Order: sequence, then C-alpha cells, then structure tokens
Amino acid sequence: MGDYARDCGSRIRRKCPNWIIKKTVLKTVFFCNIFELYKLYAIIKTYSKRERYYLTTKIAITGKSGSGKTTITKAFLNILSSKFPDKTFLLIDNDLTGELGHSYGLDIRNTVYGIRSGKHEYKTGIPENMTKQEYIEWALEDILYPLNENVDILVTWFVGSKDCRCPITGQLNEALKKLIARYDFVIIDCEFDLKYFNQLVDTDIDLTLIIANPTEESAHLAKRIEEFSAKYAIGGQMGVVINKVENHNLEELYTLLKKYDLDILGVIPKDENIEQLTRNSAPVQEAIEQFFVRLNLPQ
Repeated sequence: MGDYARDCGSRIRRKCPNWIIKKTVLKTVFFCNIFELYKLYAIIKTYSKRERYYLTTKIAITGKSGSGKTTITKAFLNILSSKFPDKTFLLIDNDLTGELGHSYGLDIRNTVYGIRSGKHEYKTGIPENMTKQEYIEWALEDILYPLNENVDILVTWFVGSKDCRCPITGQLNEALKKLIARYDFVIIDCEFDLKYFNQLVDTDIDLTLIIANPTEESAHLAKRIEEFSAKYAIGGQMGVVINKVENHNLEELYTLLKKYDLDILGVIPKDENIEQLTRNSAPVQEAIEQFFVRLNLPQ
C-alpha cells in the first residue's frame, strides 16, 4: 500500500496544475484505502484536463524492425522534453520486440495484453465495487512505468482485432483514449504501420513518421506503409525519414526517392558509434533538430 500510495502521490503532483489543491490532496492521500485513492486520482485527472488550454500531441514512429525506430523515438523525447520541460510525456511501446523498454534497462512484463488476457499480476489487490470500465482504467494505471517525474512508458505487446466483439475490446479503447488525453505528448514506437496500433485504440495522430533506410527494399516498404497507414493518419502530417544515410549514397538515395514518390521530411546520417544497449545517438538527435521545424509539432 505504501509504494502504491507514493506512486499515486507522485502522479498527482505532476498532473494537477494547481499547487494549492496538490498540497491539500497530498495531506490526505496516504490515509486513503486503495479504491478511495483511485477515485481521488480520477478527480484530479478531471481537474487537470479542465485546466488545459491545449490538446495532446501524438506522434507515431512506424517502419520495419531494425530501421532505427527506437533510437528516433528516444531522440524525439529528448528534444521535446528539452523544449518543454514542464510538459508530460507518455511513451507507448507498440513494437512486439519491446525494445523501447529494454533501451531504458527495463524488462517490462506488465502489458496491455496482460490486462486483456486476464494474465496480469497486479501490484496491489484489486479494489472492490468497480464497474468493468473502471477496472480497465485502474488496471492501465497499474501497468504504467514512470521513467521520471514527467515521463511514463506503457507496453502493449499483442493487440486484439477490432473485429472481436468481446466487451473488453471497446473498454480498452475507451480507457486508452482517456489515458492518452492526460498527457501533453504521446510518442508511439509502432510495430510496422498505423494499422496495428489502431487495432488497439482509435485516436487521431498528429504526426506519422515512416522510418526507412537508403535501400530499394526499404523504400518499397516505406511506400507500402504509407498506403496502409493513410486512412489512420487523416488530418495529420505523414512523411518519410530516411535513416542511416552515408554521404557516398546520396545519388542513389535521390534516385530511390524519385522512383517511389516519397514525401521526405528529413534525412538522418548513419551513426557508427551508436550505443547498442541504450540506442542513444547524438548525431541522430542533431539531425532531427535540423528538420524539426518542418514537422507538425509545437515549436
């Protein structure tokens, strides 16, 4: 109970914009039982949303496995958190490899799939007298992993088909939309294209980046991802970022772009010294900063 209360207290501190309310809440938070604490947190979330004068900005990083999605996802988090240090961020690891969590040194076993399948082992006892929808929302809170005061990570793993008529499909969709709306920025490390993520939650995407490498096969796949993802990215910006580019390949790169008629938003050079475990790369981050102004993001 102590660890759970402290975790909720931490979340309340960064979600509630009014410090007077924060102090009042934190005086009582450790005297609540788990269910009362959950209800209290829900009230704070509602208050926080009323205080907002902006909408959540959602970024989807798509592409073939090995194209550099995780490195680019982390670079975007670094850039945005530097530009907006007081904003909140949710990282969603929608890739089946779970590499995003691993890059932070985490082996996250608590996933959205675990909730759906009923196999998740909860940190605390399940509160009584909850509706099924309240239970799903509470369970999502249970599997969030805080990276720091302003950044959480959520791992999805397998997702179900929207064709499934199981009630939990719709309940998860609604609960995830509520969760996403609480953050200022949501960055999604996708499995391949937007369709897989859309099977989990139906939400608008402000910016969809298709990560490709400077090869014929990768350019062809990027075009396919663009076609598959188009209907899920309506209203947002979608384009290709060419990653791992070497200077001597520039002429071949321009030929590929012309052949597949790809909308290129940026080019990232190959980093021979990338940190293999953390996937951190200063050259990648610097390259993104160069074309950041072209993106449909707060500047």
